[in-house]
Amino acid sequence: MAFNRAVLPKIMPESQLLSAAIAGVGMNLSVRPAHDPNIEDTLLFAAELSMEHDDLRVLALLVTWFGVHSAYVNADRLTKSVQSHASRRVRTLFAALAKWQSSDRRFARLARLHRGTRVDLLSTGSDFQIRRHGEDERFAQGPLRVPANVLRDREADVLSPERLAGRHPTYRMRVTIGPSYRADMWAALESDPSLTASALARRTYGSFATAWAVKRDFSISAIHRSESRDPSSR
Repeated sequence: MAFNRAVLPKIMPESQLLSAAIAGVGMNLSVRPAHDPNIEDTLLFAAELSMEHDDLRVLALLVTWFGVHSAYVNADRLTKSVQSHASRRVRTLFAALAKWQSSDRRFARLARLHRGTRVDLLSTGSDFQIRRHGEDERFAQGPLRVPANVLRDREADVLSPERLAGRHPTYRMRVTIGPSYRADMWAALESDPSLTASALARRTYGSFATAWAVKRDFSISAIHRSESRDPSSR
């Protein structure tokens, strides 16, 4: 059977599981964090909750998180996911976040996903709020209009890169070798070395060719790790 590469997660998790995933990627919610949730899936679900269900508390956390951790986002995966998402408001949010982080050229394609007039975050009252408080500087001149008093921005509301790397194995691997499919695959194999190449590719949304190469390299590395633990085998 031919390998079909996935782009989007199948369905949004139910509320409790989604909250655990959001906490698991380092946003401070009062729930037990999930272990090693997929980073881009969680960002996408958090954006959908924020933009389609008006959850401004989660949106505030998501925006602050992106400001702190964007260097470790797999930009290719996020762009493909957002591009395929049905919600214009979700696409607009990520285009706005990408424009905010425009110094990182990996997000250039993401920033171009919005076309047309600017979109108001609030369903009513945007003009009044902006006249009174101005615009949130993170979104100024971007595709999303956000009044300055709407979204709280405190770095203490999200884990630092150091703390998140300490508890999220995939994030830690991205810090080590860069935010790539290869990093995610290596972390997945460290958790479950028995994964086949096709299962590894599906779990990480990567290509079969990359998964096959990572499986090969992981096996070679495993041999040397075993030898280093057992000097008599040299």
